Amino acid sequence: MSNIVGFHVSIAGSIEKAVDRALELGCDTFQIFTRNPRQWMTRALTSEEITAFTEKVQVYDGTPVFGHMAYLPNLASPRDAVYSRSVKTLTLELERCHRLEIPYLVTHLGSHLGAGVEVGFTRIVNAIDRALEVADGRVTLLLENSAGSGNSMGRSFEELEHIMARLSESERVGVCFDTCHAFAAGYDLRSQKAVDDTLRAFDTIIGLDKLKLVHLNDSKGDLKAHIDRHEHIGTGRIGDEGFRNVLKSRLGQLPLILETPKDETTGDIENLRKVRELAREL
Repeated sequence: MSNIVGFHVSIAGSIEKAVDRALELGCDTFQIFTRNPRQWMTRALTSEEITAFTEKVQVYDGTPVFGHMAYLPNLASPRDAVYSRSVKTLTLELERCHRLEIPYLVTHLGSHLGAGVEVGFTRIVNAIDRALEVADGRVTLLLENSAGSGNSMGRSFEELEHIMARLSESERVGVCFDTCHAFAAGYDLRSQKAVDDTLRAFDTIIGLDKLKLVHLNDSKGDLKAHIDRHEHIGTGRIGDEGFRNVLKSRLGQLPLILETPKDETTGDIENLRKVRELAREL
């Protein structure tokens, strides 16, 4: 069974070095932040940076490449100053991905901070509508499901569908399915039946055609724990058997991006190797 597997890789030094890092790890695809994810302000990309990145991607032939929104934006925020900056950042990120020829941008939906889910829904829909209205149409925005901790939005397929159905240009939006987040939110992935049931629910509520990317992460927390803590593949609560079932399902046919922990116990190469070993056992 052939899977497209990769990692979120660093852009430290220059953005085109991300391609080298993906190659060194043996990735089939990869995901990046296009800028420092912990700052609001960022400088514009130069034409030289864009050319270096796009040319390396063409030679590397690891496709597709995925962008990811920075940490600070909160598309559901009831606080006007943060919300305004979040909408601006989303718009700029869509434009940066377009210039870098990155076809997909993943975004978290944020937290309503206690203002209520209806406020969160309205803020998110308006933010995405405003960003898509300005940004070029060749980048697809992927909404990532959340673990459901605190006041986070997007914890269920119903919440994702509620947002997508209200967008002015819903055809430009898809879903990034994070296995850790889904498990923590209450979607069991450990048995074949559980995976089948989860995907059947997704198809009924949203439609499998909207599913474009999988963030493949094990979970430190239990089912329905609502804890967003990633674990190395097979060593968390989903476990080896769970990932075998995920890999032989429709999820395994999609690009798989790992966001496993950076620690001394297991490295990126080991996690990548583990996924490929589990896939070969099918």
